[in-house]
This record gives sequence, C-alpha cells and structure tokens, in this order.
Amino acid sequence: MENPSRQEIGNILKKSKRIAVIGLSDNPARTSYMVSKAMQGQGYEIIPVNPTIDSALGVKAVSSLKEIEGPIDIVNVFRRSEFLPEIAIEFDEIDSNVFWAQQGVMNEEAYRFLKERGYTVIMDRCIKVEHALTK
Repeated sequence: MENPSRQEIGNILKKSKRIAVIGLSDNPARTSYMVSKAMQGQGYEIIPVNPTIDSALGVKAVSSLKEIEGPIDIVNVFRRSEFLPEIAIEFDEIDSNVFWAQQGVMNEEAYRFLKERGYTVIMDRCIKVEHALTK
C-alpha cells in the first residue's frame, strides 16, 4: 500500500469541503469525535455516518453513505481494519473520490479494490495531523 505524497494530501485537503465520517462517535472523549470536531473547526462540513447515534457535532447522523445527498469530498473511516472491504464496496456506489482510513486502520484487500477502480486511497494516516502538516 502506498499513500499519496504529503503534497498531494495537502492538495486534497485544500480543495475538499465535505467529509463523511464513518464511525463518528457522539462521545467527546473518543478520537473520532475530537478529530472531526477539529476538522469542523477548520471549516469542513462533517457528516456523521453511524447507525447507532442520532447526531454528533450538531449534525444529524446517517446510517450509511448512501443516505448522503450530493458529492462527498472525503470519506474518513474510524472503524477497525477488518471492516474496510465492506466499506470500500459501499464507497464505490456513491459520489466520492477519496477514501481515507484513519491512523492504525489499513486493509490490503480494500486498498486493491479501490485503487483498481481509480480512487485516491489514504490509509493509516490521521486527517487532523495531515491537515496541520500541509496547511
């Protein structure tokens, strides 16, 4: 697996506006909440994707990516690595080009599936850290 260069990641973050966050928790102590809140604070629209919560960060949650209307710039995944293949299949059915798995999350099968279809794939990187490093 090979991630885009830091410069390419910076360009992605600069042109992106909407981030769907799979596994976003409504618990402020969870990493997904803290990272998403920071990104929201930087001006990104955060869309929580989690069937087990009603809302997070003041935004109504959706159960799946397919419920989101309009294009999504980045799908940011806070789920365990073994869930990435099924998430990749759903990702392939929506209007988005960037699949981002958070730090510590990676899966070769999902990576190959997405790259074969021409998507930008970033794995095992924290979006908040990358944003800070590429500002």
